[in-house]
Amino acid sequence: MGLSYYYEFSAPANTLAEELEAFLREVEQLAKSLKFSPTVVLNVPFDTPERRDFARRLGGHFQFQDEGLKGIALPEEGQVTNHDPVAGECRLIPEHGVVLVLTDEKGAESCFGFFRFPKEIIDIHGRPIARTGFNGAWAFRDFVDSPESRYREIVQFFTGAGYATRVRDEFA
Repeated sequence: MGLSYYYEFSAPANTLAEELEAFLREVEQLAKSLKFSPTVVLNVPFDTPERRDFARRLGGHFQFQDEGLKGIALPEEGQVTNHDPVAGECRLIPEHGVVLVLTDEKGAESCFGFFRFPKEIIDIHGRPIARTGFNGAWAFRDFVDSPESRYREIVQFFTGAGYATRVRDEFA
């Protein structure tokens, strides 16, 4: 069993993607000064199957559980993955992402940023089957398995800007 450094970020629903992108460009400058390379800031809607597949690989996802997902409810394609109709759970696929991808000297990538998830999950007939609770707000959750202080400096930047909502450091 390994140790991890968990972080969770959020921004209000009225925050523009361009504002978050500008903030992440500042974080990117910090990351470059900490010797992460390459780095990239992405501001992308996940509006095609290929882009949704890319979103799944970025991390930052939220597990979701609701009674409306139990039984024979079939969520519309592209909103969820790993749907378990017995437990009524799934993983939400974001509709939009503004993320910073960092690469360390070993080639390991880490993501920091914001995803906008759907307000509700609809079935294959267009009927709502569950409200997600995000209400248009931006959210992101991920972790790194590293004790390096560089990651803590980056998360501290989010904290200073008021975006960090939860941080748990198992190395501390």
